[in-house]
Amino acid sequence: MSAHTDIDAIHGDGHEHEHDDGIGHVSLKGYAIGFVLAVILTAIPFWLVMSGGFKNSSTTALVVLGFAAVQIVVHMIYFLHMNTKSEGGWNMLALIFTAVLVLITLSGSIWVMYHLNHNMMPAMMHDMQNLP
Repeated sequence: MSAHTDIDAIHGDGHEHEHDDGIGHVSLKGYAIGFVLAVILTAIPFWLVMSGGFKNSSTTALVVLGFAAVQIVVHMIYFLHMNTKSEGGWNMLALIFTAVLVLITLSGSIWVMYHLNHNMMPAMMHDMQNLP
């Protein structure tokens, strides 16, 4: 008796059952697509930086950050198999919560550093002029 007939005997109806356990079906094709996208999303920013594609370095940095954000999504979908159905939506909720915390932390840190730099520089410049 094979494993397939054992399952049919347990279910009793001889039909295959699809279980929606919230995990995407893993396939070699999915991994290959993810790998190709990851390589492309790495090669393009590398080429932009090495060739000096943009005259302004801040534009280059923003483009590279954009490609990085897209690559994060590709990795989450194709390699981590995250979607709105996985684990009943709790994985997506945890991801959104983490993203909000990272955004608050980064924006708060940049805001504090900007204001420290802005408020401290005049006093430091005044002190440096009085040095012998």
